[in-house]
Amino acid sequence: MLNFATPVSPCPSLLDSSLLFPVSLRVIDRKIKAHLPTKAHSQVSIMNMSESVQVTNNLTNPEASSQRTLYPYVTGTSVVAIKYKDGILMAADMGGSYGSTLRYKSVERMKSVGKHSVLGASGEISDFQEILRYLDELILHDNMWDDGNSLGPKEVHNYLTRLMYNRRNKFNPLWNSLVLGGVKNGQKYLGSVSMIGVHFEDNHVATGFGNHLARPILRDEWKEDLSFEEGVKLLEKCMRVLLYRDRSAVNKLQIAKLTEEGMTISQPYSLKTFWGYGAFQNPTVGAEGSW
Repeated sequence: MLNFATPVSPCPSLLDSSLLFPVSLRVIDRKIKAHLPTKAHSQVSIMNMSESVQVTNNLTNPEASSQRTLYPYVTGTSVVAIKYKDGILMAADMGGSYGSTLRYKSVERMKSVGKHSVLGASGEISDFQEILRYLDELILHDNMWDDGNSLGPKEVHNYLTRLMYNRRNKFNPLWNSLVLGGVKNGQKYLGSVSMIGVHFEDNHVATGFGNHLARPILRDEWKEDLSFEEGVKLLEKCMRVLLYRDRSAVNKLQIAKLTEEGMTISQPYSLKTFWGYGAFQNPTVGAEGSW
């Protein structure tokens, strides 16, 4: 912008550099260098550029941004299942614990798998959802053959065993203990899989605290010809003991019934409890080292 207070020569000499370049070239060079990025600034710019590229890749390719479950966040507690005269009975409460806090109280942890099986899970809820996604793909692929056959509980149990063991070998385990029961062609099947792929089949199984508190009851009172009413009563006894002794258990449970005809899951309901026992009122009486 011209300064009209300063007289301007109408015809300056072309050799007069002070008129052509009123500001010294050294000053201009110094100002340009001051705005050029230093080596540190260049590294930061490159890092920011790589971060923006990484963010773009994550948005365009979700698989590139997958993360591993390093430890469980929201977990479910015990699942208890038994064989009875006509099929399989399975029970689980509906609690979802955020650490030691009972954050969610309407979490369903039993799902049907295909036509012949039911799956119950303890442990990380999000990993259980991932397992259900795998099973949906498995059942869909099996149905696409359209050959009149369908996967039974034994096949699904073997698949879960390989899945859990495979993820364990990748140091990326699914943090769950699973119970798989089913009936196909009149044959009852009940098995369990741990988070590292340890599996077995039995007449009654349990996960979590149920493996310590419910299994002794089942060993004493289970019999092969249990009726439906007797089986439900036995499972309720186990769930009541777990409610008394397991801090992660809630008094809201479901029972799944699986027979040759199909699977049904009961509506959530609560058990009758009694908290007037002397051991509950003063649990540290007679205990050494207690407060």
